[in-house]
Amino acid sequence: MAEYEYRVVEVREGLVGGKMSGDKLQRLLNDNAKGGWQLKAITAVEVKGRIGPGGVDGLLVTFERARS
Repeated sequence: MAEYEYRVVEVREGLVGGKMSGDKLQRLLNDNAKGGWQLKAITAVEVKGRIGPGGVDGLLVTFERARS
């Protein structure tokens, strides 16, 4: 039976407006794929910001790969 390991990466939009960059997400996916990680899920979340009590829109990107 194969054993798997997981990686969760938090991606947040800019603190001052703006949209999530498709290029940024594409680089993240491709960089992880080079290490053998396969995309498992993308979940939209509110991520706590660095300044103040509010959050910013973001993504949790979950990757999976078989343990070697």
